[in-house]
Amino acid sequence: MSKSFNDITKHVSSNMVKLHKNIPETSKAFSQLSSASTVDGVLDKKTKELIALALAVGARCDACIGFHTKALVRLGATEQEVAETLGVCVAMGGGPSMMYAAEAVASFEEFSKDK
Repeated sequence: MSKSFNDITKHVSSNMVKLHKNIPETSKAFSQLSSASTVDGVLDKKTKELIALALAVGARCDACIGFHTKALVRLGATEQEVAETLGVCVAMGGGPSMMYAAEAVASFEEFSKDK
């Protein structure tokens, strides 16, 4: 069974557009929160995206894994940076995190090919 994280993120994005039409203020607020939380500060954007990826793995969210690995590729994250982040996920989350960490590797590889 093979997943396409590109397809997953495109599918969720199109559904989010529909959701935005029904709850525009909530969507706008979420977008502003997301933007505000990822600006460079003491931690840079890449570090913050690595944290977001770790949370996505812990939450077992395929779409979140896709969006954050895509952002990490765009921000120039290395395979080793992603791998070490996933190692912490496995240490903290055990077997289920190992399974989703493996999915995150596949997602990172998929978006790296598109670069």
